[in-house]
Amino acid sequence: MKKSAAHRRKLTCMALFALICVDSRLIYAQKPAILKNVGIDQKMNAQVPVSVPFLDESGKQVTLSQYLGKPVILALVYYQCPSLCNLVLNGVVRSAKLINMTAGQEFDVVAVSFDPRETPEMAREKKKMILEQYGHPGSENGWHFLTGQQASSRMLADAVGFHYAYDSLSNQYAHASGIMILTPEGRVSRYFYGVEYPARDVRLGLTEASDGQISSPVDQILLFCYHYDPTSGKYGLVVMNLLRAGGGITVLCLAGLLFILMRHQPHKGAA
Repeated sequence: MKKSAAHRRKLTCMALFALICVDSRLIYAQKPAILKNVGIDQKMNAQVPVSVPFLDESGKQVTLSQYLGKPVILALVYYQCPSLCNLVLNGVVRSAKLINMTAGQEFDVVAVSFDPRETPEMAREKKKMILEQYGHPGSENGWHFLTGQQASSRMLADAVGFHYAYDSLSNQYAHASGIMILTPEGRVSRYFYGVEYPARDVRLGLTEASDGQISSPVDQILLFCYHYDPTSGKYGLVVMNLLRAGGGITVLCLAGLLFILMRHQPHKGAA
C-alpha cells in the first residue's frame, strides 16, 4: 500500500510538472506579436546622432550636441504614457537625488519622446513636475525634455538599441524600460534596466563615462572594486581586484616594516 501511494504521488507530481511546462509554452506562444520586436539591445560605445533635430520644452529647435561635454543620462519615453514612462523618470529622479552630483553641473539628464504627436507644451509640463520632485534650485539647465519628428526619435532609438512599437488598438506604445549613460562625446557607456536605478550604480556609471573627470577619490576606489555586468545592467564586486588591492597593501606594509627595522638596527661599530 505504501509503495502504491508513493507511486501515485510520483505520477501526480510528474503530471503537474508536465502541465506547467505545457502552460508556459502556451503563454510564450500567445505572446502578443507587437512585443516580439520590443526590447533593448546593448550597443556599447555606439555614437548617438548628435545633429538630428528635436524641439526642447520651449519649442526651440535643438540637437543632442548641445547637451554634450559632460556625461548624460538618456531616457527614451513618451510623456503621455499611462504608466511605465512615469516610473522610468521617477526612478531617474530618485537616483539623481541620492548621488553627490548635481544635474546641470557634473551631468545632464535628457528625456526624448518617441511619440511624434507630443508637443513642447507636454514636455514643459513634464519637466516642471520632475524639477519639483528633484528639488534642487537652479538645476533647470540640467534637465531637458525633447520632442520631435518620428524620423529623429527613431534614428536615436536605433542608435542606442531601443526598440518600440505603436499599438493602434490601444493607442499606446509598447516599449521596454531602461536608461542609458552617454559619454561627454555622445557614446553609449552603460545601460540600466527596469525602473529602479541604484544611486551607487548611476554614480559609478557617470564617473566611468566622464573618464574620472567628475569623480572623487572614493569613486575611483569603487570603480576599482566594482565592474559593470552588461547582463544585469548593474555593478558587481570584483573579488580579484580586491585580492590584488589587499596583496598590494600587504606588500607595502611589509616593506615599510622592513625599512623601519633596518633604520633602527644598530651598526656593528656601535655594537
